[in-house]
Amino acid sequence: MRYPPGAVERAMKIQEVILRAMSGDYSWVQAGEIIGLSPRSMRRWRRRYELRGYDGLLDRRRGTPSPRKAPFEEVQRVLRLYRQKYHGFNVRHFHQIARREHGVRLSYSFVKKALQGAGLVKKRRAEGVLRRDAASRREPPCVAGSVPEAEADADLRAG
Repeated sequence: MRYPPGAVERAMKIQEVILRAMSGDYSWVQAGEIIGLSPRSMRRWRRRYELRGYDGLLDRRRGTPSPRKAPFEEVQRVLRLYRQKYHGFNVRHFHQIARREHGVRLSYSFVKKALQGAGLVKKRRAEGVLRRDAASRREPPCVAGSVPEAEADADLRAG
């Protein structure tokens, strides 16, 4: 099984740090800090190395692609469609047309993130967040039954 270069590189770094810890150059706690692992995780990696050698250090999750991974060609086709034929459409409308007329099977949220990531569609500000107007930020609201200070001072002077 072939592993991505990043997984192999990480395994090599972990092996180097484990070997130095085994030789006494580092304590196991220091070795964990170098790799960015807690002491417990460092003990697990050490055990994996003792049992399986270098192969135990390879991250097996990265060896096989996700079965739900979107095909590269399909993503390219969606981006090309938007760029060439549907530029300026909002994402929801574009997604409906792409599914209906072009047989796109990607989800709406994936299409939206792909278009945003490619810089074809701007991200909108979050909706539903409670926003106050500028006046309410300057003055705290009055408590029921209380009198603002300026009115209270005027009442004292007049009375």
